[in-house]
Amino acid sequence: MLIPVKNVLDKDLVKTFRDALDKATWQDGKLTAGSQAIHVKANKQIKDQSELSIKLGNKVVQQLSQNPVFMSAALPKKIFPPQFNRYAKAEYYGLHVDSAVMYLPDNQAMRTDISATLFLSEPNEYEGGELAIETDFGEQIAKLDAGDMILYPSTSLHEVRAVTKGARVCCFFWMESMVRDSQKRKMLFDLDSSIQTLTSERGADDHEVKKLSYLYHNLIRTWADS
Repeated sequence: MLIPVKNVLDKDLVKTFRDALDKATWQDGKLTAGSQAIHVKANKQIKDQSELSIKLGNKVVQQLSQNPVFMSAALPKKIFPPQFNRYAKAEYYGLHVDSAVMYLPDNQAMRTDISATLFLSEPNEYEGGELAIETDFGEQIAKLDAGDMILYPSTSLHEVRAVTKGARVCCFFWMESMVRDSQKRKMLFDLDSSIQTLTSERGADDHEVKKLSYLYHNLIRTWADS
């Protein structure tokens, strides 16, 4: 399930992020690549756990906590600290799958269920650089407006195609969801979306809205690993 999340950052926040990142020191992305990814990765990243990375990453997490679409789609249990990358001309990240388990700064293990790319460059700032994700329905392409984010299963093979002009700047991170199974998460997301639509049409006191809310929360009780 690929889910676009609009306006994670407004345009003023995007500008604040870009002003800071455009002045930052970038390092070779291969320094954080695994044994397989290192052979297909050519980009730049901000040093993990640097002061800038922590500051901007915390702001991203704060904004996400206030975004109802994100909370409904991800049902996050743990969020890996957001990181930042940059692809300039001829840089790319070939076809790969993200690591199944990552370790948080406190060495706590985290299963990666959902991957996220938050775009910080407008589409007209660069050519190429599309995020291509393999799904059961074929390849899906994401190249969103600055401030928008795409969520996709961490089990997916995906790549960032070579940038041919300009520069692509993004924030990226992973989540462990309270609901591990992606199909169950999709059903919950669809159900919650319907509840929100009916609530706006009928009101929160409507009997059918309450019945669907009852079903939604009890499904989470059944499926969630809290």
